[in-house]
Amino acid sequence: MHQFQSRDTSEMVAPLIAGMAVAAAAYAGRYSIRAWQVFKARPPTARVRRFYEGGFQPSMTRREAALILGVRERTPLEKIKEAHRRVMVANHPDAGGSHYLASKINEAKDMMLRKNKGGSGSAF
Repeated sequence: MHQFQSRDTSEMVAPLIAGMAVAAAAYAGRYSIRAWQVFKARPPTARVRRFYEGGFQPSMTRREAALILGVRERTPLEKIKEAHRRVMVANHPDAGGSHYLASKINEAKDMMLRKNKGGSGSAF
């Protein structure tokens, strides 16, 4: 007869638990790498600034002009000029933009630079 040597249960379970822990760590690492790759491959939409999407008031206000240009009402003149250029490049009539939007963008710049104190300076 064969005589079996009896092992303590904890001696048999410890390698099994260690193996399961290694497998779980491997799966977690694999999932993390895939999630990182998906995150890195996503389009850069989060960095794109949104512009003013509302309708226009009958007479432009400083608040509306600031919204159109994407600046605050108390922005320095240089920042206003940079913002005007950026918005105008995106909406210029020669690049397929609207003449109406271009006139509103120019009116917003004039309002922010305090060239236009009252009335609608829009050509439309």
